[in-house]
Amino acid sequence: MNDVTAHFGILYVDLFIGSAQSLKQKRMVLRSLKDRVRQKFNASISELGGQDKWQVCTLGIAMIGSDKRHMDACLQHILSFIVSYHAVDICQHDIEFF
Repeated sequence: MNDVTAHFGILYVDLFIGSAQSLKQKRMVLRSLKDRVRQKFNASISELGGQDKWQVCTLGIAMIGSDKRHMDACLQHILSFIVSYHAVDICQHDIEFF
């Protein structure tokens, strides 16, 4: 195998979904947000925590690539997109690279 450098970046986002009054409503909001992130940014996204709570969750958004600066910029754009998404509020976020 050639000498390849790969970076793996993860954006963790803790969300508050104030309009959700049931798990069904929460899942509708999250499904829409996750579909939009996948379509717009071609990133992997999954709910990592808070699956049994109505108004909170933790999302993980992952990317892999050879240019760490480019990936950081992409993850920052995803974070900005989520900030602008009307149905959720960001409580906390973190970006990690491996």
